[in-house]
Amino acid sequence: MFRMNPSLIRTWSNEFESMLKPRKNRKGDRFYRPEDVKFLHLIYHLVRVRKFTLEGAREHLKGQKKKMESQFQVIQKLQQLKAFLLELKANL
Repeated sequence: MFRMNPSLIRTWSNEFESMLKPRKNRKGDRFYRPEDVKFLHLIYHLVRVRKFTLEGAREHLKGQKKKMESQFQVIQKLQQLKAFLLELKANL
């Protein structure tokens, strides 16, 4: 999948506070639901791959969240297909 430092996850949780709301226990540990992880992956794609600033990513997600989610799902499926085809080619 993708690797992120816990500090980066906390930073993005604070930056995208209105959109990303992990549950916290009494101790303050954050618990991320599967949809939170998908959203973090989407933020990762915008910031690290497409080189958006945090503010730019926030603005982009505000207006086009549904569209971005569907585009991101297509990108993920294409990457999986590419990996499968490369593996298949290597085995020939």
